[in-house]
Amino acid sequence: MRITATQLAGSLILGTLPLTVIPRLPGYGYDIAAIVLSFLLMRCSQRVAIFTAMVLLFSLWPLNTARSLQDQIDRLTQGIVRAEVQIDTVLPGAERARVRLFRQDGRLLFPPIYASLRLPGGEQTFCQGQRWDMALALRPLHAQLNEGGFDRQRFTLANSMPLTGRVISAEVRQPRCSWRGAIMSSTRQNYGHLSWQALISALAFGDRSEVKREITQLLRETGTAHLMAIAGMQIGLAAGFGWLVARLIQFFFPAWMISYRFPLYCSLLVALIYCWLSGSNPPAMRAMLALLMWSTLRLKGINCSSWQVWLFCIALILFLEPLSILSDSLWMSALAVAGLLIWYQGFALPIRFRRRKRWLPLRLLHLQLGMLLLLMPLQVFIFHGFSLSALVANLWAVPLISLVTVPLILTSLLVNFLPLVGPFIWWLADRSLALVFFPLQQLPNGWFSLESTFAAGSLACWLLLLAFRFGWWRSSPFTLVACTLLLLSWRNFSAKPEWRVDMLDVGHGLAVVISQHGKAVLYDTGNRWPGGDVAHSQIIPWLEWQGLTLTDVVISHAHLDHIGGLPSIQSAYPNARVRSALKRPGHLPCYRDAGWRWQGLTFQALWPPEHMPGEGNNQSCVVMVSDGRWRVLLTGDIEREAELQLVAEQRAALSADLLQVPHHGSRTSSTPPLLRAVAPKAAIASAARYSAWRLPAAKIIMRYDENRIIWRDTALSGQISARFFVDNWHLLGLREQIMNRWYHQWFGVPRESR
Repeated sequence: MRITATQLAGSLILGTLPLTVIPRLPGYGYDIAAIVLSFLLMRCSQRVAIFTAMVLLFSLWPLNTARSLQDQIDRLTQGIVRAEVQIDTVLPGAERARVRLFRQDGRLLFPPIYASLRLPGGEQTFCQGQRWDMALALRPLHAQLNEGGFDRQRFTLANSMPLTGRVISAEVRQPRCSWRGAIMSSTRQNYGHLSWQALISALAFGDRSEVKREITQLLRETGTAHLMAIAGMQIGLAAGFGWLVARLIQFFFPAWMISYRFPLYCSLLVALIYCWLSGSNPPAMRAMLALLMWSTLRLKGINCSSWQVWLFCIALILFLEPLSILSDSLWMSALAVAGLLIWYQGFALPIRFRRRKRWLPLRLLHLQLGMLLLLMPLQVFIFHGFSLSALVANLWAVPLISLVTVPLILTSLLVNFLPLVGPFIWWLADRSLALVFFPLQQLPNGWFSLESTFAAGSLACWLLLLAFRFGWWRSSPFTLVACTLLLLSWRNFSAKPEWRVDMLDVGHGLAVVISQHGKAVLYDTGNRWPGGDVAHSQIIPWLEWQGLTLTDVVISHAHLDHIGGLPSIQSAYPNARVRSALKRPGHLPCYRDAGWRWQGLTFQALWPPEHMPGEGNNQSCVVMVSDGRWRVLLTGDIEREAELQLVAEQRAALSADLLQVPHHGSRTSSTPPLLRAVAPKAAIASAARYSAWRLPAAKIIMRYDENRIIWRDTALSGQISARFFVDNWHLLGLREQIMNRWYHQWFGVPRESR
């Protein structure tokens, strides 16, 4: 049987898809079994068998790429390593840099692997393109993992940058900076003083490090963030710019020299230069690969359908970068192109609207409407919401950015060396950005955060489009309504707990959510740092994704890792009541013997005494939560002294099924008398993997094991969820049970070696 290029491309894509869902990377025994089974299937004459054999064979390449990366992570994090590195990017302030590791102890590292390093102080200067021999202390990035939050661990693996660390010693091997760095420095002298210089840097060099948080938020809310990253559209614009310049040059050619090849080569050259200027970031590289594939087919005169070109481009990207299958940007780009093909093939405007210039606004509206409807499910699953203002914002921003700003920036790069012309063109680019953003800033907030219940419901957009295309709304209206209702209510078919307790993964800190019937109580609000806090990055997105309204907040004590996110919580939920033992204005009391009812649950404060001085660990508000059958004890950061006094005074009230481990599993807490008095079936601890205090302590974990108490902590499990039913309750970890994926696992050295 003849195997076509289309079949090869399709089988490669299907062979890579399992990387997105498998819980563990299979061993090398799978490779042998896949090869043997493929050989047997190849001997069959049926197409399905042969196609299945190709899928099995192509699955070996991405699996081995993932294994190689995992092996590299394990090898590079065992201790101090000596490596030859190249500086890829120096972040503002020159405190951190992104580097590519070329060799370890003279051994070439492949596939390429990147690390984020904290640079040493002193007289050493680092710039892009330099090569250094460094002694490094590396560790794998182990990001916080909560439902509804940004999956940073998946992001870093998709971009081959799973390591972070610090430089022990460094000796320069090649001191010269790269040409790109020199170009960035020279051009910045002409536009660095302009109002929108941060976005000019983003569009000219792919450097978004100086874009303010407010602008990033505005781009997200208006659905225009894709315009400020060098990716498919920008690379295509650069190629179009090169093609247009070449066509202008051809006016001076004799007729016999004019052909389609010269503009095509020029467009490729300009796109390659622009990709290089962008730092060859993954989205730009993927767009460049797709452009190279299309150009090759064009130059070879190979006639392919649009869908075949799309398949070939995706297959080429996944063959060269198998782990990019984990990249949200690849999914967005690939499905955006597929959406355009579907929209213009299945939902095209009538011919009379596609010809005259006066219908251009209608054609733009038609385009944006198609992108909004076709990409909405993906946006909901990735970003947990969608922007209604995106339709209006993109109608204004896309033409200006594509037809004015990007061409001006490309022209500025060409004429930057001219004394008067260069600064003037940069100024025009800056004014064009001001023109783009002025109306965007006037738009009302159009971002709608959606809860997980409506995630599958967003697929109703696709269902309704299909119904319109094939006339199902006329032939099968009742079936269509039933399918829509099924999508909108799919979560109702699973067994719902009576109530639940979720310990969120907030690193070193504490945030526990007790929820029932769409309402929630938050026990502690996590940490705060300059420029942000856990509430904004983790807690609020989690509450929104779960569809919960926060009604009460309980603060255990005044340490920053427990109270740090309170201002953000109060800003997002101004009607939420706050309880604590801190005697702060507006706080309801949380002292011993204080109790309240909430959603059918009983909250009973067991500690501290009302007149106990101080606001430290031993003054933590200890709360028992119960529905009359199941009991959960929340202990904050109490230590040995408070624990012993609590047992002496409240022993009969301490029995619980689930215990929040005191003080993150510190050696100063979890005394044997407390564990005997509480006698829980399970205990959950909030701890960071790389805690400066090396928590939880191995001695404490062993103590819980000796008392036959199930131990779970957020460093290992990420978010931990206890779900309480009428007759039983379940304890689930996000990493190992709820969202069990190979890229969420514990990479690098095990806990016991810390």
